[in-house]
Amino acid sequence: MLKIDMHTHIIPKHLPRWAEKFGYGDFIHLEHHREGFARMMQGDRFFREIESNCWDPDLRIQDYEKFDTQVQVVCTIPVMFSYWAQPHHCLEVSKFLNDDIADLVAKYPKNYVGLGTIPMQDADLAIEELERAKNIGHKGIQIGSNIEGKNLSEDQFYPIFEACQDLDMAIMIHPWNMMGKPEMEKYWLPWLVGMPAETSRAICSLIFSGVLERLPNLRFNFSHASGSFLATIGRVEHGYNCRPDLVAIDNPINPREYLGKFWVDSITHDDKMLNYVLDMVGSDKVSLGTDYPFPLGDLEIGKFITEMNLSEQVVEDIFCNSALGWLNMKKEDFL
Repeated sequence: MLKIDMHTHIIPKHLPRWAEKFGYGDFIHLEHHREGFARMMQGDRFFREIESNCWDPDLRIQDYEKFDTQVQVVCTIPVMFSYWAQPHHCLEVSKFLNDDIADLVAKYPKNYVGLGTIPMQDADLAIEELERAKNIGHKGIQIGSNIEGKNLSEDQFYPIFEACQDLDMAIMIHPWNMMGKPEMEKYWLPWLVGMPAETSRAICSLIFSGVLERLPNLRFNFSHASGSFLATIGRVEHGYNCRPDLVAIDNPINPREYLGKFWVDSITHDDKMLNYVLDMVGSDKVSLGTDYPFPLGDLEIGKFITEMNLSEQVVEDIFCNSALGWLNMKKEDFL
């Protein structure tokens, strides 16, 4: 069975010193301090240590072969978005990252599919790079759950979404820049609590603002099985019903009506929760995702899914059909 992991991250082995070039900012650079490892540095601050599976395509393919998975959809690490930077500088960073992934896909077309990154803080530049990303082979883009604190419902982002629909470019939304992060650093709470909330924030913003209603052919995939959205859809719907004066001011449609109209990945780490997600949106909208190569991801690449006694059709949907639908691709693209 074809298996496509639609949520993985990759980074070039070597990055320019953008802070030195641009003269400001905590742009990420890498310090290769020992064989097979590098420190991600945010200016002078240590951000994270990564291993060679963050940049070595052959090593990644070997890792995936252990779990009979042939295809990885790759996108940058969210800290690389650089939405805080001057737009033209963010564009330069985006181009560098997008070109690196495009080169990877060109070299390994049966193993990798690329998602680009764009300067969301400037709609004109974002659309310019979106068009270029499509021309160099990307099937979509990855964006953050908020853009420097601004919800995705802001009018300035609508032309970008409209361009994605017109260009047939899929969108993966990844939580980042978590709200409340400075107040809850202890216990890794930004990643355990903030990330699920961020994804729900993005979904609610796009539903309540009417983006999903106005752009019905736009294909969103929300990371980490929608975060807390599907788990709290009852509360979200109840809020819509009891306070429409606050919730339904831009879109009169019940938010529950949008279940099954967007994709989510399978990263739940819990079989009962995945069964619930499947029941909520349907197996054709749940795609295999891992967050590889990071430890909070599903690094056994779908193993728990094979142990859930799901039907063969549901497993096939999760492992490949859902991702193919989201990316508008065919199995034959990987034969």
